[in-house]
Amino acid sequence: MTTIEEVLARATDTKTLRIGDSIIGEAADLFKEVFPGKRPVIIADPTTWLVAGEKTHQSFIEAGLNPDKPHIISDEGLHAEWKYIEELDKVLAATDAIGVAVGSGTINDLTKLSSHHCGKRYMTVATAASMDGYTAYGASITRDGAKQTFSCPAPLALLADVAIIAAAPPEMTASGYADLFAKIPAGADWIISDALGIEPIDAFSFGIVQDGLKLALSDPEGVRAGNKDCIRRLIEGLVLSGFAMQTHKTSRPASGADHQFSHLWNMENHVMRNGQAPSHGFQVSIGMLMSTALYRQLLDEDIETLDVEKCVSAWPTLDEAQREARSMFADTDFPTIGETEITAKYVDRDALRDQLNSLKSNWTEIKRRLEAQIIPYEEAKARLEAVGAPVEPEQIDISRQRLRDSFLRAQQIRRRFTILDIAVRTCLLDKWLDKIFKV
Repeated sequence: MTTIEEVLARATDTKTLRIGDSIIGEAADLFKEVFPGKRPVIIADPTTWLVAGEKTHQSFIEAGLNPDKPHIISDEGLHAEWKYIEELDKVLAATDAIGVAVGSGTINDLTKLSSHHCGKRYMTVATAASMDGYTAYGASITRDGAKQTFSCPAPLALLADVAIIAAAPPEMTASGYADLFAKIPAGADWIISDALGIEPIDAFSFGIVQDGLKLALSDPEGVRAGNKDCIRRLIEGLVLSGFAMQTHKTSRPASGADHQFSHLWNMENHVMRNGQAPSHGFQVSIGMLMSTALYRQLLDEDIETLDVEKCVSAWPTLDEAQREARSMFADTDFPTIGETEITAKYVDRDALRDQLNSLKSNWTEIKRRLEAQIIPYEEAKARLEAVGAPVEPEQIDISRQRLRDSFLRAQQIRRRFTILDIAVRTCLLDKWLDKIFKV
């Protein structure tokens, strides 16, 4: 099993990681260790300031680090949007202090990218086990209406106080659990991409995520109850997923079709009836169940009798595919993304024939690998329900019809090869969706 020590030894960005119970007081020592002779400035929101920021700032003062005045982003409904990058760019450019992100996904990504813009590294104090992006290379920021991943280094150091994280709102912990669970079908997406010669698996990055994944997911009730051992395993799983993305320099080790649903709904500016957007992990919870449902259909399908020539004959030309994508997203804030991404992963009919024949001829081995990877749909749903994550689309105010429509739309917004592409290329998507939605 890949250990955190092994990962740190090979990490390109993050050099120090501290996970422990009631260790918030070690933040100043950690900062001095990785940024000798430097001064810190805390970046937080009002909640994370109260949870951990104030204590961290006071520890900096007591350690003689002469911290800048903390920058608290107090806007309601704070999200990782470009306007906050512009705000933080000005803050960090005006000082020689090093940013210390005290928070979870949004604060971390904002500090990560703005630090990079200013030619600096940064440190993170985690406040919730709500997502896997703490140690990930790159920041997911909404710009010009589209959720985009911007290249930038992960934090130089990360401190995660289990006591603080265990006390976080249960919905944040459930969000992180769902995000971690999504690594199961994401791993299957990489397996099938590897098997068809589209994107080979990097064994080290794959192992970082997958080796201890099922153990970290084994006790959803304990996670929901805030059991510190369960929370620590969850944190470690999420942090290791980030390290895998850091090592691979892409999100492939930790993100597949499951995340494409979430990205789509973000880009569509989806909000619930209360005016709030569902958390990333709650969107991914529905996305990963849909991805898992597709894998159930694939594994039940008699792939060895697939009519390859029928699929090849139905395959659109590139011009036709581009025209369909332009039409699909014509009235959105992101009218060109479908055309761009479909073009990037388009193959001609000869290449499609080769892929599908490879799928057929190697199906016994591919099926064996997928069955070993996938947690069955019913079990996945039960675990997510136990931890408090949504398992029905209505729980995040997505209608069944919109969810069904999202399958093809999600396939078109990313060039990454996933189960969605298998469904489209085998001409089985409609058949599988009829079974999933019991038409």
